[in-house]
Amino acid sequence: MRDAPLVLPSLSGRHVRLRAWRDTDVPLVQEASRDPLIPLVTTVPRTSDEPAALAFIRRQHQRLESGAGYAFAIADLDDCAVGHIGLFPVGSTRASIGYWIGASQRRRGYAADALATLTSWASTLERLDRLELYVEPTNEGSCRVAESAGYEREGLLKAWQRIDGRPRDMFMYAQLTEHARAGAGRP
Repeated sequence: MRDAPLVLPSLSGRHVRLRAWRDTDVPLVQEASRDPLIPLVTTVPRTSDEPAALAFIRRQHQRLESGAGYAFAIADLDDCAVGHIGLFPVGSTRASIGYWIGASQRRRGYAADALATLTSWASTLERLDRLELYVEPTNEGSCRVAESAGYEREGLLKAWQRIDGRPRDMFMYAQLTEHARAGAGRP
């Protein structure tokens, strides 16, 4: 995925639309910057000023332009941004998915719908065999989201990631793509 600029599709789910980030999404980035966890595990700035929020939005566009991955704003049916979801390569045949929802928009099914929508699309990409998620064991909501989208918990990765300077365990969730499932029975 890194060898050419990528094209960001607009993807529609039941309750969300995955689309490019816009400058008008600054209020959501500002809200996310005040979250106690989002800035620790993502590139969302720790400051809620407008220039920092706009820089975050520019970085999402640069990921696409550089071929580093797909970064989507999660928008509700009124086209208001409620969160973020991204698909990023890990090696040549795997990709990692990360997502977050603004605190004011949680518990409305946006994350589950966004993950199911992205997974459905990503599963058709011929270069990918496997999609992965990493979730802190205490994040029960995100575990439910992963499982609702068909991801299987494969194990606990001890001290997998440092968050705020401390090693944290992560559950690994994964799902094979259509391409990998079709080829899995072949010798």
